[in-house]
Amino acid sequence: MIPFLAHFLFVLAGWTLVIKFAFPVAYALAEGAPLTSYVLWDFWWVVHLWLGWALLNWQRYSYLFAVTVSAVEIAIVTVKFALFLGAPEWTIWSTNWFINKLFVLACFALMLGYFTFARGRVRSYAQAGTAAAGG
Repeated sequence: MIPFLAHFLFVLAGWTLVIKFAFPVAYALAEGAPLTSYVLWDFWWVVHLWLGWALLNWQRYSYLFAVTVSAVEIAIVTVKFALFLGAPEWTIWSTNWFINKLFVLACFALMLGYFTFARGRVRSYAQAGTAAAGG
């Protein structure tokens, strides 16, 4: 399950880069607007890549990092959804953002649930990863 979650994070990071950077820049280019006109500045993708790496290359901080990032992401997305859904404006940009956040929420709810309720399996994975790394 942990490798699945790590790869989910990598896909999520790539998708975030496309949705929030590449697509908006391409759209602005086609429209003749300044390139950053539609970019949704967000650097959580860096944290997602780091967490994915930390899960595949188990570190002493990996468990706490996964649980903390999951809780923070769930809280942030929940608040953003509450604010957005109070008065939604469905544009191509908000729809892309909303779908991205649904997957972010799914990823981190799954991760938090797994790391909370399958601690024994996580501990075994961590011990196997540490032993394989020579630690």
